[in-house]
Amino acid sequence: MPIRVSLDRVLLDRRMSLTELADRVGVTIANLSILKTGKARAVRFSTLAALCRELDCQPGDLLIYEAGPDDSALDEDGEA
Repeated sequence: MPIRVSLDRVLLDRRMSLTELADRVGVTIANLSILKTGKARAVRFSTLAALCRELDCQPGDLLIYEAGPDDSALDEDGEA
């Protein structure tokens, strides 16, 4: 997937644990772990906003676009 999540780096920079972030945001540790490991296929804007609020960052600090062969993997409607 051409979108990479850098939640682990931001957590390290903020000296915050995944457990603490989960408590602050109201998302399960399991769901944050899926996001952190890059296994998530989607993220709600409300979750992204809560992460940015608690981590005092911008969405671009958490999500990184990396061009690659998956760029053309769109469904029939032209959506990912």
